Amino acid sequence: MTGLFSYPKRHLKKLVKNGDYSEALEFGKSLEEKFSNDPDYMFMMGSIYFILEDAKRAIPYFEKAAQMAPDDVETLTLKTNVHLALQQKDEAIDCCKRIIKLQPENYEAHGLLEKLESL
Repeated sequence: MTGLFSYPKRHLKKLVKNGDYSEALEFGKSLEEKFSNDPDYMFMMGSIYFILEDAKRAIPYFEKAAQMAPDDVETLTLKTNVHLALQQKDEAIDCCKRIIKLQPENYEAHGLLEKLESL
């Protein structure tokens, strides 16, 4: 039981890995004050909300994670998906451009950008 309190993010990751998303969300909320400046925590919470199909609540977490770790392509990729789920075309385009700037060989981002710009 000591591990739960010593390594709360590890416990949060374990809940997500096991598919216990509702429990992970509740546990994650209890950690927010302590980890509010941790991009990994913000990414995990955004991911949990997105998995639970609540893109509107996921976006602030991904935005904060992207501010703290602007070169994290994985965060930008999920942030793009959240914007798409919310039908926010311009924001998704911006994310694609940022991904391409960081990873010029990212063909998935190139393809999505072309598709979005043609709409």
